[in-house]
Amino acid sequence: MITSKELRDKWIKFYTERGHVDIGAVSLIGDGTTGVMFNVAGMQPLMPYLLGKKHPMGTKLCNVQGCVRTVDIESVGDATHFTFFEMMGNWSLGDYFKKEKTRWSFELLTEVFGFDKDKICSTVFEGNDAAPRDEETAGYLKELGIKPENIFYLDKSNNWWELEGTVGTPCGPDNEWFYPRHDNPCCDTCDVNCDCGRYVEIGNDVYMQYKKLEGGKYAELENKNVDTGFGLDRLLLFLNGLDDGYKTDLFIDTIKYLEKVSGKEYGSDEKVTKAMRIIADHTRTSVMLIGDRNGIVPSNTGAGYILRRLLRRAIRYCKNLGIEATEMNEVAKIFIEKIYDKAYPLLVEKKDYIIDEITKEIKKFEATLVSGMKEFDKCITGIERKNAFMAQKDPAYKPETEISGKQAFRLYDTFGFPLELTVELAQEKGLTVDQNGFNEAFKAHQELSKAQAQAAKGGLTEQTETTTKYHTATHIMLAGLRKMFGTQTEQKGSNITEERLRFDFNCDHKMTAEELKELETFVNDVIAKGIDVVKTEVPYKKAVEEGAYGVFNADSDDQIVSIYTIDGVDKQICGGPHVKNTAELGTFVIKKEESSSSGVRRIKAILK
Repeated sequence: MITSKELRDKWIKFYTERGHVDIGAVSLIGDGTTGVMFNVAGMQPLMPYLLGKKHPMGTKLCNVQGCVRTVDIESVGDATHFTFFEMMGNWSLGDYFKKEKTRWSFELLTEVFGFDKDKICSTVFEGNDAAPRDEETAGYLKELGIKPENIFYLDKSNNWWELEGTVGTPCGPDNEWFYPRHDNPCCDTCDVNCDCGRYVEIGNDVYMQYKKLEGGKYAELENKNVDTGFGLDRLLLFLNGLDDGYKTDLFIDTIKYLEKVSGKEYGSDEKVTKAMRIIADHTRTSVMLIGDRNGIVPSNTGAGYILRRLLRRAIRYCKNLGIEATEMNEVAKIFIEKIYDKAYPLLVEKKDYIIDEITKEIKKFEATLVSGMKEFDKCITGIERKNAFMAQKDPAYKPETEISGKQAFRLYDTFGFPLELTVELAQEKGLTVDQNGFNEAFKAHQELSKAQAQAAKGGLTEQTETTTKYHTATHIMLAGLRKMFGTQTEQKGSNITEERLRFDFNCDHKMTAEELKELETFVNDVIAKGIDVVKTEVPYKKAVEEGAYGVFNADSDDQIVSIYTIDGVDKQICGGPHVKNTAELGTFVIKKEESSSSGVRRIKAILK
């Protein structure tokens, strides 16, 4: 059996031996520049470099990148869905192209992983009016020994990559690799296009060889890129001949622990199996998000809301499994101490903190379950009273038997009730739940949370002269907060518009009127002094040595970063933009200070 550690090592070794640099992984938490809460793909952090920016570590790169996707959260519980997973990637930034990449992917699959070349299947772009059929890739595949009948030409929806809604960005065809699970076709035409599930996609190579033009046209790029993505979890499953992702070494120890404490056997019952999978998956993802270098904590908005949802869904399934929710802490320890201790050593350093945050959320949810049940009972009572009243007025009245979507979402949003819990409780009362109405309410809430989280660099929603001023003001304000409360004070979130700045920071108490006045005075004094804001560029390691700080994910110690210095006040690593002199800012006025989430305060301020 190949382990996850062996698979990571084999991937990195294969590509570093071929001249690639292992750039390591970046934070799971989105930095605000991509419009998403989490890194959802291995290539996402590389996007600026695929779009033309020069990477400090060269033109041939590789890594194993953790990712979080929660769009399919309700699907978790089956054998193949996970909210956290790892993508193994390698990239050419204007270096090698199709010939080298097809050969390396083929060598990796056949020589390292032992795939039978006669069974490997591959799909390439079939061509259209805007871009030609990718006969070049198909030709290289045939030269490598892949049977012509195992090469399939598919349309743009299957074998083409581009950023929708953009012009001037790179794009191009991709080459996907498939392999059969078994040798028993379901029919005479069973191939990669069949829905029977016999063929599994192993990974894909994207060839960014065109530039998007107006009107849906394309032009050849001078510098062409390669972006490769192979799912570690999926490949691990496949290489071990398994059809259940929870039987790999990534999960097997946690499943055994859950069997032990519950006295129930995994696989013996559909409900038991589903519960164990959800507890294991959601606990793992929660560990990763809390223990990340830019770790988050459960809250009611943005990424913290997703984390809270994961934890509370896991807690709910602990109840279904008949175990105490605190057993999640032991599951978390297995992931931290045994499964990811080498790949993600920061988790070990933050173990106590991670366990503490999970414990706090368990206590909060168990407390809200009590109040939530009271609210649920009110819903039932309301329906019963309405039915009784209407039946007296109209003997032909048809009794109401449904809890509204709005009520179900309130139970979910305010009291942490998963929809399935409300549905289950309603069934016990002979009622149903308007799940479409719930989904509509939830979608509206998601869009609001996403809008709140989609801040660009430094929290800017758009870059203008006014938002640039606000951005510099946040630097000065944070410098004041660190002076008042200590250098452990860090930015936990930022959102800037034309009208105001909003800034979140860690703090263990509500700021007093005196503290707010002190902070306001500090910022205005710096503005009044008219200090130049000076930008310098140095390697990341040197920046840290010089005392610069900031929420920044460097690819390496040698990566060149920008430092913005306000002499005697602040020195931060930042992507900008900033004003030239503090005198440009005007007058700083704090409008509000409030709680953002547990241990995090929020300040809203304006410039006059």
